[in-house]
Amino acid sequence: MLFRGRERLVHQRTELVNALRAVLYEFGQIVPQGIAHIKRIDAIICDEAIDLPDVVREECRDLLAQIAEKTARIETRTAQLTDVSRDSIAATPLQTMPGVGPMIALAVEAFAPAMTTFWSGRDFAARLGLVPRQFSSGGKERLGRVSKAGQADIRRLLIIGAMSHVRVANRKPPASGSWLARMLMGKPKMLVAIALANKMARTIWAMLTKQEDYREQALPAMA
Repeated sequence: MLFRGRERLVHQRTELVNALRAVLYEFGQIVPQGIAHIKRIDAIICDEAIDLPDVVREECRDLLAQIAEKTARIETRTAQLTDVSRDSIAATPLQTMPGVGPMIALAVEAFAPAMTTFWSGRDFAARLGLVPRQFSSGGKERLGRVSKAGQADIRRLLIIGAMSHVRVANRKPPASGSWLARMLMGKPKMLVAIALANKMARTIWAMLTKQEDYREQALPAMA
């Protein structure tokens, strides 16, 4: 399947990037995680002023070539999936929601159980592992860390989409007093992204059960 194939390529590329970072770390070059820093890695390898043995530079260049090959294949798969999503009756409406692109829409269509099996959007979010585990003590209920049980592919993509939305909100602040604006005022970005992913999951459930496009005012409240 195209989606699974793309996910495998992304995983393989991540392992290659981490291997490259590990090699450079041994020589005092610390690079943050993520493919976004690949140009910085390339600059380090090309900088003759940095003391790297020739054999290490050669190994790094080989890893960079493998990463470039994986990236080209990922881009090809992404374009193919985008074409598929345009022809999908279920995936097309979901992409009207901010933060939801072809990958999330197709993942929901391919891997999510029928929405009619859930009583509410919260139940769907819980199935994805986006609802904090609850602990009770002395009659009081406390929320723990977000559960990792559930549909991993959809959960991961929703969090990535939500984080993208959060980054945009940092550059272009949302409306004053909005839920996202209040969340961004004093909470870590990742916590906000997970909360937003939860909200997105609930909205996906509402859109699919009601068979309608995204409407801002229809966003379910966060419990």
